[in-house]
Amino acid sequence: MKNDQKSSGSKVYKAVIYIVLTILAIVIIVPVAWVFIASIKQNSEFYGNPWSIPEGIHLQNFVDAWQKANMGSYMLNSAIVTVVAIVLLVVIALPAAYVLARFKFKSSAFWNIIFMAGLFINVNYIVVPIFLMLNNGDKIARGILGHPFFLNNLFILSIVYAATALPFTIYLLSGYFKSLAKDYEEAAYVDGAGYCRTMVQVIMPMAKPSVVTVILFNFLAFWNEYIISMTLLTKPEIKTLPVGLMNLMAAQKSAVEYGQMYAGLVIVMIPTLVLYMCVQKKLTQGMTLGGLKG
Repeated sequence: MKNDQKSSGSKVYKAVIYIVLTILAIVIIVPVAWVFIASIKQNSEFYGNPWSIPEGIHLQNFVDAWQKANMGSYMLNSAIVTVVAIVLLVVIALPAAYVLARFKFKSSAFWNIIFMAGLFINVNYIVVPIFLMLNNGDKIARGILGHPFFLNNLFILSIVYAATALPFTIYLLSGYFKSLAKDYEEAAYVDGAGYCRTMVQVIMPMAKPSVVTVILFNFLAFWNEYIISMTLLTKPEIKTLPVGLMNLMAAQKSAVEYGQMYAGLVIVMIPTLVLYMCVQKKLTQGMTLGGLKG
């Protein structure tokens, strides 16, 4: 009798879980699918039933969005900033997280607290101080170089992105490194490997699931970031893709072209979707699996 009750309760529980997951999937998939469908509609179709199936595939929307808002140049700028920022972030965060997670020294607790405190700082609140700091740096640069250097600089924007993402990235990677057994490091030390070689050749390859997760999360953050880019880049030719999308929307104020706007949204979304499809297998491996089992 008790087994029957447990079995029925388990079935109800699973049914509730499946229903909730189905609802969540619908909530996520429907808006994304609607954007893709709307991007190939003619503008006249939006004034009837916006939920109707497109009468045809109107790819001119993508051509207009690409040309009118100069989104090709903006996409290149976004790609440069995102790649440089991720490379800087991984190169800095991996050794820092490894040292903080695996070694104890006098100031280790202090540095852990500093990086953890960074998790509670909203980047949007410090945009103005960052701008003022870089603006003051430009005043000094004008006296030395004869021209500004810090503002309207894609590399500086990449550094700002990487710096603001360091606390979360180090927190994520540290959690993974702490879960690894020390047997691998001890075996490497016995074989004559130093600390640096052990980190690069033994520990880093084991951290691939966490590194992939870090790259994906930060790619999404950097690729879609708007406020910092809008503040630090004022020259039209070096703005990033989200800013270009806003320019496209601004260009439609007098005569709204919905198809072009949704085509611009699709252009912004496609790289993130492609990256996710490429790394989803690594992403699902988890970030807290230890090095040894059993």
